[in-house]
Amino acid sequence: MSFQRRRLLQILSYTFGASFILPQNKLTTGAQNPSQPAPAPPGKAAAKDESGGTEMEKVAGIGGLFFRAHDPKALGSWYLQHLGIELTPTGEGGTVWQQEAGPTAFSPFPEKTGYFGDPAKVWMVNFRVHDLDKMIAQLRTAGIEVKDPESYPNVGSFARLHDPEGNPIELWQPA
Repeated sequence: MSFQRRRLLQILSYTFGASFILPQNKLTTGAQNPSQPAPAPPGKAAAKDESGGTEMEKVAGIGGLFFRAHDPKALGSWYLQHLGIELTPTGEGGTVWQQEAGPTAFSPFPEKTGYFGDPAKVWMVNFRVHDLDKMIAQLRTAGIEVKDPESYPNVGSFARLHDPEGNPIELWQPA
């Protein structure tokens, strides 16, 4: 397993807890220290700021992904046609893409990482999918090159591709 993949899996396990990596039935409550209070649910964790005493306000999720493109209209059409992602409406009455609730990894990588492919690309987006094999077949039928998937027990399967402008995309079917 590559260093970057191990790092991503480590971040996912830290972010979402052991239940993300291990099925619930394999977790033991004996590992918890009964003298310590149970952690608060995600998004509701109490955190004292440096001034001491007040709860820190946290973001609720990612509200958008904005990036430069050589041809924004063509690239937006590609994302809609092949991945089903609706673009932000430009007029009144349009609807924005509604994604399903689920885990979101947020992780800076080392500046010189090879994980994204082209070193000139500074970001990669990871999309959760229900059926990775079906998505890969759909993309390949459309003539889009997709690397063979890699599977990791209790984490899921991943496949990589690039959009028409070379931006890296990772598809993830959680375990």
